[in-house]
Amino acid sequence: MRKLILSTFTLICFAITVSAQSNYKTGVGIRGGGYENGLTIKHFTNSNTAIEGILGFRPGVVVVTGLYEKHAVAFSEPSVNWFYGAGAHIGAIDGDRYYRGYGKNRYYRDNGLLLGADGILGLEWKIPEIPFALSGDLHPRLELARGPFLDLEAAATLRFTF
Repeated sequence: MRKLILSTFTLICFAITVSAQSNYKTGVGIRGGGYENGLTIKHFTNSNTAIEGILGFRPGVVVVTGLYEKHAVAFSEPSVNWFYGAGAHIGAIDGDRYYRGYGKNRYYRDNGLLLGADGILGLEWKIPEIPFALSGDLHPRLELARGPFLDLEAAATLRFTF
């Protein structure tokens, strides 16, 4: 009986440790932000490190972003992680159109390249017992090819996890 209790206790401790380190391996989903919307995929390379790709769209613009992220348990709750990271983006602008920026109407005269550095800081909740994760983040972006200028976007993401 003593061995059974000890074995059960060891198994429960191991299960709690594993779940606190990694809630899922890969997730694909949709991302909605104040500046850009798109598709995202996140893959954990180990229990606290992930790579994320974002394919973002806004009128006349498409951007591909790659991020390297570090994750850690937040609020002592294994299903909630905070994360931060850095990466880069590349994209294209379709010219000859108007857009609203910095409170003013602006005009893109020509097609162009977007290229720059990115950061991310956020909080993610892996919803228990169903294969979905919900996250919110701040995504600062330093545009170098058309700038330099800095964008700060808040966004929410819903991912199907497996």
